[in-house]
Amino acid sequence: MASYLLAMAVFAGFYALMALGLNVIWGLAGMINLGLVGFFAIGAYTAALLSVKLHVPMLVGWGAAAIAGSVAGALLAVVTARLKGDYLAIVTLGFSEIVRLTASNEIWLTGGTDGISAIPGPFRGALSPLGFNLVFAGLIWGVVAVTALALGRLSASPFGRVLRAIREDEMVAAVAGKPVLAFKVRAFALGAGVLGFAGALYAHYNGYVAPDAFQPLITIYVVLALTAGGTGTMRGAMLGAVLVIALTEGTRFLDDVLPGLAPVQIAALREALIGTALIVILTWRPQGLVAERTRVLQLEAL
Repeated sequence: MASYLLAMAVFAGFYALMALGLNVIWGLAGMINLGLVGFFAIGAYTAALLSVKLHVPMLVGWGAAAIAGSVAGALLAVVTARLKGDYLAIVTLGFSEIVRLTASNEIWLTGGTDGISAIPGPFRGALSPLGFNLVFAGLIWGVVAVTALALGRLSASPFGRVLRAIREDEMVAAVAGKPVLAFKVRAFALGAGVLGFAGALYAHYNGYVAPDAFQPLITIYVVLALTAGGTGTMRGAMLGAVLVIALTEGTRFLDDVLPGLAPVQIAALREALIGTALIVILTWRPQGLVAERTRVLQLEAL
């Protein structure tokens, strides 16, 4: 049970890191991105290929994965520069499916549906499964803390204030002399880089990557985590990730509480309970569990 709880803490860390990346793109800049799992997959495959085929050190692979995610994010931002709202969401969702299908069909590079195995992990061979999960839980949450701190400082900087201005009304931001497209591309690249880095950590934790691991459902969970936690806030992104993992994994034990139900009924009840809990949270706190603070400029009287 201890190893299982630590593994769930690791996955909560992955979700928290992805929610932080989404928070830059959507929470600060207001761009709807449903292609999260695509950048996550790019980072995972980049790190896996470099480690397994080129025997590159893990830290170098992690950096390369973040760069690959950033480049993909910047390119997608340029291509979708004129799209907003639902249209942007559809295109980014299509992007993630293109990445997954490419990984499934380019067997020479990704191994196709067989995936890439034997990906090394930090101290994997020297530790027991429990010890490895403990080390990786500390690693992923250390990365989450540093990332949240850095992005929090960025959010309070002039760059973050411009992103929020673009989110509220990009025409006003443009009239104020801000290069809206350049800021959007930079925000998309930064958020996608965080997502790519999260994918690299996932690859080295799991030891195996395959296209089936990068389903759109992951994107939905991360979006729910940020929405429930509070868009625009770093603490909300982390809290929402923990909440989503607690709901999705905690309901797995319903068969012990309700032994008379069939597996199909248990699965349906799980989905109903998760949905109900999220509806209650968003009804009670529509701004999320951690609301974004409104910054008001105080002008001194002359």
